[in-house]
Amino acid sequence: MMVIRKAFVTDSEDIASCLLLAMEEIVFRLMGEENSEKALAFMCYFAERENNQYSWQNCWVVEEAGSVVAAVNVYNGAHLHALRQPVIDYIKNKFNRSVTPEDETRDGEYYIDSLGVHPAHRGKGIGTGLLQFLIDEYVTRRNQPLGLLVEEGNLAAKRLYEKLSFKSSGRKVLLLEKHLEHLQIIR
Repeated sequence: MMVIRKAFVTDSEDIASCLLLAMEEIVFRLMGEENSEKALAFMCYFAERENNQYSWQNCWVVEEAGSVVAAVNVYNGAHLHALRQPVIDYIKNKFNRSVTPEDETRDGEYYIDSLGVHPAHRGKGIGTGLLQFLIDEYVTRRNQPLGLLVEEGNLAAKRLYEKLSFKSSGRKVLLLEKHLEHLQIIR
């Protein structure tokens, strides 16, 4: 049975592994190198700490048979800069790189930053169930807009989001010319 719950700090390693499935390429770009071991350490560092973009505090997890099989990172877009600053500072200190990522969200929406489902559990509706849960939690219950980005070429993901009632609200070019579409669902 699938259980969706707020994450705990003890879920940090599982959160890092799941989120990295969705954003490994982005972490490589932030670090300035393609190293999966360092990328996982990067995500673990932030997942286990508070008050940053990838903190366990901003995550929901899916459990099956007592194991975390998926995680999603969601936060208030108004807090993007404050949550991102520890990440920027860490990259500067650890990798000697100055990065200034474009804003992927804004005030006025809760933003689904990353969602990852363990490969052995894909195709079971876990991602769709998690998205529906977020819609129920943020849009229906809290009456807040919910937004996300999808790569322009990822038609399967876009169809899924549109099936769940997300609508296009513009295009963005982020992280070294990555073309994305911003989708949002509003009550």
